[in-house]
Amino acid sequence: MTDAQDTAADSSLRITGGTPPDDAGSSVLGAPTPLLEPREGIPPVITDAAALAEVVAAFAAGSGPVAVDAERASGYRYGQRAYLVQMRREGAGTALIDPVACPDLSGFGAALSGVEWVLHAATQDLPCLREIGMVPTGLFDTELAGRLAGFPRVGLGAMVEGVLGYVLEKGHSAVDWSTRPLPEPWLRYAALDVELLVDLRDALEKELDRQGKLEWALQEFDAIASAPPTEPRKDPWRRTSGMHKVRRRRQLAVVRELWETRDRIAQRRDVSPGKVLSDVAIVEAALALPSNVHALAALNGFGHRTGRRQLEQWQAAVDRAKALPDTALPQPGQPVTGPPPPRAWADKDPAAAARLSAARAGVSALAERLNMPQENLVSPDTVRRLCWEPPAVADAGSVETALAGYGARPWQVEQVTPVLVAALSGKGA
Repeated sequence: MTDAQDTAADSSLRITGGTPPDDAGSSVLGAPTPLLEPREGIPPVITDAAALAEVVAAFAAGSGPVAVDAERASGYRYGQRAYLVQMRREGAGTALIDPVACPDLSGFGAALSGVEWVLHAATQDLPCLREIGMVPTGLFDTELAGRLAGFPRVGLGAMVEGVLGYVLEKGHSAVDWSTRPLPEPWLRYAALDVELLVDLRDALEKELDRQGKLEWALQEFDAIASAPPTEPRKDPWRRTSGMHKVRRRRQLAVVRELWETRDRIAQRRDVSPGKVLSDVAIVEAALALPSNVHALAALNGFGHRTGRRQLEQWQAAVDRAKALPDTALPQPGQPVTGPPPPRAWADKDPAAAARLSAARAGVSALAERLNMPQENLVSPDTVRRLCWEPPAVADAGSVETALAGYGARPWQVEQVTPVLVAALSGKGA
């Protein structure tokens, strides 16, 4: 049994009815215990300023880290906004907050200044939390902690079961959280998502410390908390599924025009773009270049459910792309700002290809010894850039400087520098 599991077995976690795990005959060594109800029951959803102020005050008066989670309506609504925020802190209990009714939650910033936020897969939730004014000054990411500690499955349910010995009901993870009112079973599920998050954090901290990786994790958490918001993706239409089939510039213009038309409609209607028009339909229209509505209606994705008015708007988009002058057509591929795809290295630069092969082998072996995924040890993009344009003298100092310049954390620099120096100097595996 790991130290993390020791922590779970020794902790004062409570299950339904408020009895300790031992009293229920459950521990991580035996059959996992289903977690059926939040400790204090399902709290009412906060939907007005007065109730929100009370919750903010309660959390300010609480103690220890605060567990935070957010539910989105991916696949149902446009964008990635939060439709429910769950929080839990010792002394304050659990709070469920409706960010549609209470769109400004920045009050938690001052109330929880200097308090550690515990999230699972923080980079997924931080953008939507930032939109409603919730920005942590420090955090602990239980998913990333699990990766660094070498857990093979790092989903919240798997981690809670493997580390703490409880089973979370995960049946509502992909529902439409923009639904109002939210059904009670969904609220129960949401409350349970933060029920044991701080307990999981404590167990993982102890396990990371046992493995000598706690400082590494803290550096990673600091990097996530201090990272600026992600820049909008350039030419997002190029990520249309099936784009690899589209070769000609005129066809690319059709994809772009249909994608942008779909995006405007989806944003106006506040629905997922895929519910307006599928990627399959966009690519089919681009390949066929239909000359009229009748030809468009015969294509895959523009079936009998597509009304005449909708067909006309899609055909108009196709016609706009077809009418563009050659100078306005998009270029195939995207501007390359880094190394070319690795599959092309052997032809373009055999020496660089050899460096990359040696570096990948060395990083893979080191990651296996450290019991963590390679991508958490060092970014694959960083390895590619370093191997494509290595320092003039590949010694420890120059490699350390290059790694730091690419954003590697100090612990990563320390661990991978010897491996990369060997690879760049031709002494790698």
